[in-house]
Amino acid sequence: MKKTVLFLLCLALLAGTGFASAEPGLAGLLEDLVTVYEDPSPATIERLDAETAALGDPVASAVEEHWKRVFLDPDYALLLYGTDDPAQLPVPDPAAHAFVVLGFELKNGEMTDELKGRCEAAAAAARAFPGSILVCSGGATGQNNPEGHTEAGLMKAYLADECGIEPDRVFIDERARNTAENAVNTFAILRERGAATMTIVTSSYHQRRAQVLYNALAAVYARDEGYAPTIVGNFCYDIPASGISAAVSDARLAVRQLAGILAAGSGEPASGEPSGAPSAS
Repeated sequence: MKKTVLFLLCLALLAGTGFASAEPGLAGLLEDLVTVYEDPSPATIERLDAETAALGDPVASAVEEHWKRVFLDPDYALLLYGTDDPAQLPVPDPAAHAFVVLGFELKNGEMTDELKGRCEAAAAAARAFPGSILVCSGGATGQNNPEGHTEAGLMKAYLADECGIEPDRVFIDERARNTAENAVNTFAILRERGAATMTIVTSSYHQRRAQVLYNALAAVYARDEGYAPTIVGNFCYDIPASGISAAVSDARLAVRQLAGILAAGSGEPASGEPSGAPSAS
């Protein structure tokens, strides 16, 4: 890779609370993303536009555009499992499409109802588009997990045994421990499988953050590697954020994780072996 940087750099950034570790220009952009979310006035949006234009970086432009679309646009729609028909999802070519299913922390080494719900949503979407694949991401998480069960591994087993999805359609990353790592590790699998488009499947409160992180990494890959699958939709297990404060916290966390992705470049993705187990988001 042209910009191979160990993902440990990203982890170091994620451990911080601010953006000082990012490049100076990017730090300003990231701060403005938070500001414009909390106060989407014409003045803050104009400052964000100016900051992005001054950087002259296609990745920064992609980050700003997607942030405005999923965090600021009141008309941005989340499609919900159990409410919306998955057959209506925008999937241009199922044979080149992946449903990316994000993990959730295990409890006593087992899947929670929320993680099962994400899998059931993904299974409904996969049944609507038989030629597609599913990519599950999430490592060994949670306390009291002596057998080291992974989110991805349990997700694959649940999709096969409980949801009736053919195991050879399900590919897994068992190393990720958070949403940023989900994104980095998933892209190796997407590239190996020739995925041109993807739909992110996660809980409704988590969808926007996942969207901006995957979109940022796609922009990094497009710039540095000449490959980038396009996010064409979302499908959610519906668990709304509990109030405005939760939504604001999620936006701030999204920006902190964006700092890691933008500073670490495309990172060193995980191998795309089709066998294994689930990981965390």
